[in-house]
Amino acid sequence: MFPGSVSGVDWSGWLLLAEWCIRVGMLFVVPSRHSSDAAKAWLLLIFFEPLAGTTLYLLMGRAKLPAWRTRREHEFRQRVAPIVRRLRAHPNVFRPDLSDEHRRHGHLAERLGEMPILGGNAVEVLCHYNGMIDRLVADIDAAQRSVHLLFYIVADDAVGGRVVEAMGRAAARGVRCRLLYDPVGSRPFLGSLAKRAVRLGVDVAEMLPIRPFQGRLMARLDLRNHRKIAVIDGGTGYAGSLNLIEPGFKKGLVYEELMVRVTGPAVLELQFVFLSDWFVETGSFVVGDDVLPDPVQTGAMAVQMLPSGPDFPVQNNQRLFVSMVHEADRSVHLITPYFIPDQPLLQAMQTAAQRGVDVRLILPRSPDSFLVSRAQRAYYGPLLEAGVHIHLYRPAFLHSKYLCIDDGIAVVGSSNLDMRSFLLNSEITLICYDHAVAEALRLEAERTIAASDSVDPAAWARRPFYLRVVENLMRLLSPVL
Repeated sequence: MFPGSVSGVDWSGWLLLAEWCIRVGMLFVVPSRHSSDAAKAWLLLIFFEPLAGTTLYLLMGRAKLPAWRTRREHEFRQRVAPIVRRLRAHPNVFRPDLSDEHRRHGHLAERLGEMPILGGNAVEVLCHYNGMIDRLVADIDAAQRSVHLLFYIVADDAVGGRVVEAMGRAAARGVRCRLLYDPVGSRPFLGSLAKRAVRLGVDVAEMLPIRPFQGRLMARLDLRNHRKIAVIDGGTGYAGSLNLIEPGFKKGLVYEELMVRVTGPAVLELQFVFLSDWFVETGSFVVGDDVLPDPVQTGAMAVQMLPSGPDFPVQNNQRLFVSMVHEADRSVHLITPYFIPDQPLLQAMQTAAQRGVDVRLILPRSPDSFLVSRAQRAYYGPLLEAGVHIHLYRPAFLHSKYLCIDDGIAVVGSSNLDMRSFLLNSEITLICYDHAVAEALRLEAERTIAASDSVDPAAWARRPFYLRVVENLMRLLSPVL
């Protein structure tokens, strides 16, 4: 017997040959299915660990949902089409007059997400954690027909429990309440809250459930529904970064969030996103005046929703963000907790700064993920060299996700500026074409800048060599983090 032999047969040579066959074969498979950045990351992993890398690639390598889910989404669009036509013909549903620049962005978002800009809305920016929960609970307590919540994390704590109790009170007075949650995001925190919600009369369903022994319902661990949506009576909606969990749920960190509360015809677009996800997960096609009432004009703001995720043929949120940064004239504020850009977004930010646009990137100083924080630091150098200002927020973990473009466009949603949000997660983005909302977000961005440490380009260039090595190694893997 010799090392590498079994029953007197030496298998080491065959194993070596198999590994090289995998390396060479994947050179033809991976680049044809991915961007160059993602392909390089996967090939690097496969080169060093052929068997493990290929196994991971087969499990997680393509952002593709099961065929049955795609069929259900198509079925929902077909079944809801007559309702969409009826609502679009309603006198309170109209396309507002906008500048050429805003129309271009709106046309792009509509082509990507099939949802138009709608006028007649009111939007309120909510920046205080407890205030957001107070406002949401108050709206649920005032609900008369329906309450729909979709959140990546729902926790069995003071925050999640308070919201579910409000839904229970609504259900007790005859309001139809539905709750969607992501099982991967919520699982460490959910406890018995879902069962308690059911006992209170709330309809509860998981999004993209992980059930390996029920093949048709099985979903990939890395393809998640990351949206945060609330719709009450079809006329009041919420979108943004907030999860239903206490702000200090991670030891040593306190999360800071931002949401927008919107009323008016655009809320129906949020409702359609929820109803689509509900139909895909449960097979229940929900219609009626309780969920899709006649729209009411509540203000003068133009608002548009943009859903994105693996169920769309292209990266909707990424294309919108890149286009907006490229077309900015004066200023761009980008606020995100996770920044791992693809090459088009990186170049858009560099190009905007080089042509004189004031580009500011605001990130949390204290990270909640070592790998992601080290990967994103590798992008600081090229951005600083181009003239982008980078600010690291000190007081809390800044989990807010929004963009301010010039002084007239505000973008708020669940999407981070990373390839996970672009490729793997289902996200929702609210676009508001209004100077007042854009100014409110710009002032909030300036508040965070005042409480941040600005990254000095000269000092950054002098950081230790070993840190650069670690950061650049993590950057190689950033497309798969």
